[in-house]
Amino acid sequence: MARIDSLRGKIAKLAAKGKLDGLVKLAGDQDEDVRTEVAIAMANIPTYDCGMALIPLLRDASPMVRAAAATSAAEIGAKHCEEYVKKLAFADADPNVRNIAKAAFDRLKTNVV
Repeated sequence: MARIDSLRGKIAKLAAKGKLDGLVKLAGDQDEDVRTEVAIAMANIPTYDCGMALIPLLRDASPMVRAAAATSAAEIGAKHCEEYVKKLAFADADPNVRNIAKAAFDRLKTNVV
């Protein structure tokens, strides 16, 4: 069983309870699958601090993590992530990340918070 399978429930519980500190600890994990799950889970915590915690994930080496973080930033309306998402949308090396980030950037641009 992959390590992510054992952590998936923990990540979901942390997100459901709004425990950003626990997610931030896991966001530094070496496994890109764990970081991706964390980025996805952060969409459930619509706070400024969560948006700030997404910034390192928007700059992650893994395309999966960057794409998930861009989507979560749009989900929570993290306007302070807009420039990072814009950079992914127009300059990321991975075409899939560019497409996902473009959609996220469009959502962020139209959100008025």
